[in-house]
Amino acid sequence: MPRIDSLRDAFWKRHSNPKSGWSRVLVLPALLAAVYHRNGRLAAVAVVFTVINPVLFSPVEDDDAWMTRVVLAERWWTERGNGTLTLSYPGFLNLLNVPITAYAFLAASREEPARTALAGAVSMGLKFWYVGALVRRYEAATERGVDDRTTDE
Repeated sequence: MPRIDSLRDAFWKRHSNPKSGWSRVLVLPALLAAVYHRNGRLAAVAVVFTVINPVLFSPVEDDDAWMTRVVLAERWWTERGNGTLTLSYPGFLNLLNVPITAYAFLAASREEPARTALAGAVSMGLKFWYVGALVRRYEAATERGVDDRTTDE
């Protein structure tokens, strides 16, 4: 399946552009604002942007940018069969994030701005913690020239 592999590689190369990752950071706040303000148009734009974002930007030449390494680490992690919602670290951070994000949307639907903002910030913090852990594992494995999933923090 060389065609699928080349499409997958093209997808990841474009998605590894730091503009892709950093602009996606705005999606959760946009969706929470859409729910809070009952703005279907904003919600639709955020969802469409989320879908097309990984292919909007050109491939990068290097992995100097931290957000590029985030995407490379996510690919490395998932292609080795590691789950993103697990009871072990770092997947546990994403698992913990599910009810927090759900609560943020509930608070937004109830028009509770402080709770929406706090839960949204905690959700985003957990996501950054998760991807930071993946980057540390990825960098440790690539520095050692090892391609495994058992790197300790």
